[in-house]
Parts: sequence; C-alpha cells; structure tokens
Amino acid sequence: MLPAHLHEINAARDARRAMVVVSDLDTGETRLLRAEELSDPVSASAVESALRTGKAGLAGIGGRSVFINVHLPPPRIVAIGAGHIAQALAGMAAIAGFDMVIIDPRGSMISPATFGTAALFAEQPEDVFQRRPLDAFTALAAVAHDPSLDDLPLTKALAAQCFYVGALGGKKSHAKRIERLAGLGVDDAAIARIHGPIGLDIRAANPAEIAVSILADIILSLRTRNVSATAI
Repeated sequence: MLPAHLHEINAARDARRAMVVVSDLDTGETRLLRAEELSDPVSASAVESALRTGKAGLAGIGGRSVFINVHLPPPRIVAIGAGHIAQALAGMAAIAGFDMVIIDPRGSMISPATFGTAALFAEQPEDVFQRRPLDAFTALAAVAHDPSLDDLPLTKALAAQCFYVGALGGKKSHAKRIERLAGLGVDDAAIARIHGPIGLDIRAANPAEIAVSILADIILSLRTRNVSATAI
C-alpha cells in the first residue's frame, strides 16, 4: 500500500469516516474508492455489501476482478438517559460489538459498576457532543423519556445523519415530540427518520426486552442503511 493511501486511511479512521480500498488482481494497482465513484451503479453495487458489513471480498468493477477492503469506524450507540433500559442495552451492545456511550446529567444515575465497559458522562448531551461529535456510524437512543433531555440530542442526531435515531415513548408521546421538534425547525423528512416508539415491535414487557428490541432495530438499520455517502 502506498504511504499516501495509508495516511488517508488513518485520517479517515481518526475522523470516523469509512474508506474503501480497491486492489486490481491483474495489475496489483491499489486505489482508494471515493464517494463520487459510488454514484456509478456498478461500483456502488460492488462495494455496498462491504460497506454495510465491514467484510472484504472479491468483486468485479469495470470488467476487472478486484479485491475490496473496507475500513469502517466502530459502530457506536449513544444512549440518552441512564435508566434500566440503558443498563440492559449496555451489556447487550458490548456483546454485539458496539461501542456504548451513556449520557445523563443526573449524576446519581451514572454508575460504572452498572454499565460495564460503556463510556459514562454525567453531563449535558450538548457538552459531550462538542468533544465527541455524532456521525453516520452512530445510533442515538433517547431513552430518558424526558423532553428536556431527549429533544436536543434528537435534533443533533438527525443533523449528523446518524444511521439510527430512536426515542422512547408511546404514540401519544411521539405525536407531542413531533410537534416540539417541528417547533424547533426540524423538517418533516428528518422527523420521519425517528424510530418512535423506539425498537422493533416484539411486544416487549420489561426494560431488558425493550433493550433487545432497540438493539435489534439498531442492527437492522445498520445493515440496511444507505451507504452511498459513507466513503470519502
């Protein structure tokens, strides 16, 4: 690999962006596949699965046999609220290979003994986001069930194109949430991206089951997301 390519890959990793490396099996030439090339149907089809799964493999681009390798940032779940749902979700997320972040300014809710390896922040979400920006490889789960904590992170997640944005609450709560977000200037298309009520409908009856439904919904969104703009 060329030193310049390695430099770009490292820069992309630091910025939590994806990078696709294409190696021609006949010539040995290696190049970086950029976002604008993914608009080509052949190239897009060839790398789409790799970008969704992170798995390298053989493909055909432009009539040539190539090997596609992808460098993806670790998928991350940011939970707003440190209640029982977030506690259960933290353990499951680690098993599934997600980095986990818990944010709750109510310091009494934050306990390292409860959340395992999750990164914990007893701060306002906006302060954490300044240091750890949301991005396209982040899922945001607003589970505080408190508009004063949930609403701003939801707007930030939508603006950052997080691959998953979900919020706890029933249909009535979500209808009120839509009104509040619209009042904040969030457009209808963005609001429609919110999974509310959060999680897949598995008839969950307790916090652990709700956490299962959320994680399953996040995984589904990760594996079916639009990947056309995730490579530089």
